[in-house]
Amino acid sequence: MLFASEPSIKRKTLIHEKLSLILKKSIDLTKKIKEKAFEEGFDAVGIAKVPGSSRIKLRTASLERWLQAGHQAQMEWMKSPRRKNIENMLQGVQSVLAVGLNYYVDTDKTPKDISIARYGWGNDYHKIIEKKLKKIAKFLETERPKAKWKICVDTSAFLDKAWAEEAGIGWIGKHSNLINPKLGSWMFLGHLLSTEVLEADKPSKPLCGECEQCIKACPTKAIEEPFIINANKCLAYHTLENRNEELPINIISKMGNWIAGCDICQEVCPWNHKKIQSTSEPDLQPAEWILNMTKKDALSWSDKKWKENLNKSALKRIKPWMWRRNINSISNKK
Repeated sequence: MLFASEPSIKRKTLIHEKLSLILKKSIDLTKKIKEKAFEEGFDAVGIAKVPGSSRIKLRTASLERWLQAGHQAQMEWMKSPRRKNIENMLQGVQSVLAVGLNYYVDTDKTPKDISIARYGWGNDYHKIIEKKLKKIAKFLETERPKAKWKICVDTSAFLDKAWAEEAGIGWIGKHSNLINPKLGSWMFLGHLLSTEVLEADKPSKPLCGECEQCIKACPTKAIEEPFIINANKCLAYHTLENRNEELPINIISKMGNWIAGCDICQEVCPWNHKKIQSTSEPDLQPAEWILNMTKKDALSWSDKKWKENLNKSALKRIKPWMWRRNINSISNKK
């Protein structure tokens, strides 16, 4: 009968103790990072391990098919090959902290002659989220001085919704927005990539079931099938991104009063019909000019006035001439 030698047993014991210590440190750091994220005001927090589950590969392949079909319209930046591999964003990345920030406010725009997507009611969310994530990154540096990190908001060549789903803070709905069971889809996303190993949460499971309210409600049928949005047909794309002097006639006829984005697919979603608490984030409270703007007001504003109003807004990507084009489109539609 063979027995393990005493040195061999000691070696295995040391290895086990070392691994246990590494795991404990990882668990402790994960807890601290999450606590810091909630402390910064985020409403949903989760962590994913790189390279992620098989679902990340499926989402990446889906993006490729979407691009091949030309559904990105004029958004050429969506073709960036960097989206295919998270390593392109940060070499040696091990973990992804995904955060969600509620932007819902329980109020309505008073003049009803124009509609503006809720995401643009407050200040620019990119700057708000980046500022908060930077504080978390600096905290990470104090805990792990050798750690490398990168912040990604939705302007990065990064599959933000796929990784948020992987981190367990929500699932991608059939309207392609991320849905959180408590916050619905009224949620901004941000991510902190790091070279530190953190303990992962379970990926979210889709809970849309057989519901297709968003697909049925889309006036232009831009949701061609579950999860597939054709930007060429989307009101949000045309009012925010289309740089042509005139909008397509088939879009104008379906615009309703939407001049900056469109919330129809979110408004009909049952997950948004629950009582959702208004955001307490000061910088996401609606700007007065947004809530009170009428068509008459907007068409009378000079470029200078528009730039003043849009100074802190995510809607400044819509140039003054585009605002006028969009407003004239809903005014002159047949």
